[in-house]
Order: sequence, then C-alpha cells, then structure tokens
Amino acid sequence: MTANVSFASASDTREQKPQLRELAPDVYGYISDFDPNCGFVVGDEQVVLIDTRPTPRMARDFLAAIRTVTDKPVKTIVLTHYHAVRVMGASAFGEVEAIIASNGTLDWIRTRGQADFDSEVGRFPRLFAGVEEIPGLTFPTQSFEREMSLWLGGGRELRLMALGRGHSSGDTVAWLPGCGVLFSGDVVENHCGVYAGDAYIGDWAGTLDAVKALKPRVLVPGRGAVLQGEVECTEAIGLTKAFLSTLLDSVRAGIAAGETLRGCFARAEAAMTPRFGTWPVFQHVLPFDVSRAYHELLGIEHPVVWTAERDRELWQTLRGE
Repeated sequence: MTANVSFASASDTREQKPQLRELAPDVYGYISDFDPNCGFVVGDEQVVLIDTRPTPRMARDFLAAIRTVTDKPVKTIVLTHYHAVRVMGASAFGEVEAIIASNGTLDWIRTRGQADFDSEVGRFPRLFAGVEEIPGLTFPTQSFEREMSLWLGGGRELRLMALGRGHSSGDTVAWLPGCGVLFSGDVVENHCGVYAGDAYIGDWAGTLDAVKALKPRVLVPGRGAVLQGEVECTEAIGLTKAFLSTLLDSVRAGIAAGETLRGCFARAEAAMTPRFGTWPVFQHVLPFDVSRAYHELLGIEHPVVWTAERDRELWQTLRGE
C-alpha cells in the first residue's frame, strides 16, 4: 500500500487552460487536458451552455471564450449531472433564463448537493479558485424525466436524454442528431480515471450501451480529448465500460475471498493499474470507486453521501500507512 499519498487532487497545482474547439457549425467544446469539459451551442437567438465551470471566476474565462465567436446572450444552461466542479460557475452568466436538469439530478441536489460541494472543494483545491464568490447551490428552473428537446432555430434540435443511471442518478447526455455531436458528461471518459464514487455501477454498462446506440460521430467526454469519428467514440465507450467491469470484478472477487474494504482496494489497484494506472486522476478516483463498488455489491443500492470528513477517513484507511 502506498503511504503518505497526498489527499485526492490536493497536490495537483498545474493550471490547465481550456481550448475552444469547433465541433460542428455553431457547436463548440471548451476542452481541458483532463479537467471537466463543457461546451455550448449557438442558436438563432441564444447560446445554450452544456455545464459551466467550478466557480464564477473560472466561468468568466469560459464566457470570454464564448464571446470570441458570438455576442448572442447566454440564456440556457443544461446540467449533464450534479457535481460541484461542473455547475458552481452558473452565477457568472447573468442573462440566463433557464437551467435545465433531469429529475434525477434535481433529487440529487436536494439530498446531497451541499455535502457534495463541501467534499469537492476539499478534493480539488485548484479547481475552486474564487470559491468565495459562489452564492449557493445551482438549482434547475426546469426538469424532465427522460427526454426533452430544445429547438434552436432552423429546425436544429438539441435533445436532452436521461438514458439511465450511471455516473450519477441523473446523468443527461446532450445530443445534436443533425450533426452527430454528443456531450456525454461523465458517462463517458477518454483515457481518464472514471469516477464512480456516486455511481450506480451495475447500471452504468447499460447506459453506455444506450450511448453507443446513438452512433455519435463526435463525442465530448467528461474528461479528456474530443473523440472524432464513430470508431474513436465507440472505443472510448468500450474503455469506460472496461474500467468499470474490471473494478466490479476485482471487488467482487475480494468480497468472495472474505476480504475487508482495504483488501478489496489492494486487489482492485493491482488489477487495474497495469491497464489504467497512467490515466489522469486514476489515483484520485480509485479509493472512492472501490468504496462504492464494495457497498453496491453488498446490496447498498444508493451511494452513501460523501462528506469532507468521510472523504479523508476513507483516504487514510486505503491510502495511508
């Protein structure tokens, strides 16, 4: 077991400057090396955001990038799910008229939003520069059960789809069927550690199958580079699935062998490191992933709420001496 590994991403101090990427006409990604990705779509009368950034300060940089391509007002924000690193920058967009999320995400905010915010600030100190500006939790003004469409003019559709539980209870993908661009949120990652601490891991594979069935031609993953072409998109979906199946299989084997959570963690780390260990944030996510897999396999359906205190206790148990 590795001793004295710094907590979560506390030692991550390298600033990442997101790059604006045109994905299709009037469709853009705001893409980092391995920080959470977001994006936007320019309609006839407005800009629709797909997620924000962790703080208003960081969101203002996002807005400045948007202004390099359009001066149309940002009126709508779509939340792919609810983690603080994706949504707490919303207050920087003063013209917003609607914030849209799935019903699953709305329920998630109500039951664990504040605890999640407190824990994420501790896990990702670099990503919460200017945290003192955040006015409070970001709540949707509209929610939907399974699917809804935004019509952007000229027959252009932005379809919001809750395809099933996975990374969270309320994951939403934003799909532009006219050009084949998909914003997956953290349902799909591209060669980055897959965070499953709040997940429904057993359901996630089916949700990934539903994403694959859309046959995206361009995919913006939760983290990592934009995927171009059906082959790359399919490969990233498969790798995300492989990460999760390796996690579940190793923890299941540990439980069958009568191992404790710490023993299951050692087994999962040994099984996963050869294939996934060089991926960014792998070392950060693994303790949380193993803890959730362990609980889910023992029959605890819903993820236990993370708090800053629980985060550090787990980290010390699994990564300390």
